[in-house]
Amino acid sequence: MGKLLCVNDLRVRFLRAREGRPAVDGVSFSLDEGEILGLVGESGSGKTVTAMSISGLLPRRLVEVEGSIVLAGKELLQCGEAELRQIQGDDLSVVFQEPMTSLDPLMRIGPQVEESLLLHTKLGPQARRERALEAMAQAELPDPAELYEKYPHELSGGMLQRVMIAAAIISRPKLLLADEPTTALDVTIQAQILALLRKLNREQGMAILFISHDLHVVRKLCGRVIVMQGGHLVEEGCVEDIFHAPKMEYTKRLIAAIPTRDRKLT
Repeated sequence: MGKLLCVNDLRVRFLRAREGRPAVDGVSFSLDEGEILGLVGESGSGKTVTAMSISGLLPRRLVEVEGSIVLAGKELLQCGEAELRQIQGDDLSVVFQEPMTSLDPLMRIGPQVEESLLLHTKLGPQARRERALEAMAQAELPDPAELYEKYPHELSGGMLQRVMIAAAIISRPKLLLADEPTTALDVTIQAQILALLRKLNREQGMAILFISHDLHVVRKLCGRVIVMQGGHLVEEGCVEDIFHAPKMEYTKRLIAAIPTRDRKLT
């Protein structure tokens, strides 16, 4: 498999930040086609800023971005807004942590799932509806035709996260950015969402960049992991190698923070 995403010497600085240091400082990594890569770190480590830089969702007037981000052969940092929007519609989708803040409470589920098709394709209403129902079925939502007509407040948190996944995969992207998609869910629903992401990766060949603060969750899903601290990439490698033989003290602390039967969080 070839390289799908190549990030080289990425530096991101918020122009209005009081501190002079960049939020992301010299980060480089790559992701292969069909790979699931974990991006791990505490709050403020730069992992979400890195992901949002890749997605093009950081407002350009508020940030200074240097380096290179190449997705499917296209240099994203050199794209104009129209070209970037098309890439976001074709090659790249994002699933966020809190679906209730991402979904419009006044819109029915169906139109929100198919919104990407409305913005980026010329498909008619019936074709968009069919694609939406297909994506909802792929996200393992029960009775998609019924849910299509419901509003967000009528669904549980786990079902809303599946709606977000359906909206993300409807355009059949090459890369899915999943930013803490299981953090707000209980353990049982979390396991179901992770299983769904593995299934989508396996059946559709969709590469996934999975952002999390939890190495235990990343270990369940990813084959390789990147550890970030203070805007820097501090460790990278196979998940099992890093889990069993971490080299950096920071990574050791992340692993030590994972609750076990004998050591629970207080």
